[in-house]
Amino acid sequence: TDAATGQVLVEDRADQEAYPASIVKLMVLLLVQEKIDEGLLKLDDSIKVTAEAAGMGGSQVYLAEKEVFSVEDLLYALMIQSANDAAVALAQHIAGTKNAFVELMNARAKTLGMEHTTFQSVHGLPPGKGQKPDVSTARDMALLAREVLQHPDLLRYTSAKERGFRNDTFIMRTHNKLLHTFE
Repeated sequence: TDAATGQVLVEDRADQEAYPASIVKLMVLLLVQEKIDEGLLKLDDSIKVTAEAAGMGGSQVYLAEKEVFSVEDLLYALMIQSANDAAVALAQHIAGTKNAFVELMNARAKTLGMEHTTFQSVHGLPPGKGQKPDVSTARDMALLAREVLQHPDLLRYTSAKERGFRNDTFIMRTHNKLLHTFE
């Protein structure tokens, strides 16, 4: 898809439903930015980590319950480290609960025309017992990516290869190998 026009340049099974994994975090990034744009959130706002956020597995920055971080620090963790714990902390801060934030994610997906997307999580981890998986398509993810690009400031998070966290005691390094090989 051409980012400027939305014209589809090439497609192959663009509407085949699949598990989007950590790409769901682009919706978290977009919603946080939109709250900032609305004046409801600031990059230097403090977020206190809950036990639930601290307990997230998978990719993480090892948040501890009651630690406090800025929105900006958690956004870098979300994008560089693909930190599931940061995703939960941001979601809870904005909507009160993960589930309430997932509802915001699904509502925003609908306004973007993401017809084949249903978010079940804020992090994209495989579902636990009794949970449903996140579902999307390449076409829907292209719509989301195109909307993210409407906020050029977000590129500083998605293009960062490395950044210190927790007073530089933890160095986050991107999982995105393209950032090291593609100009």
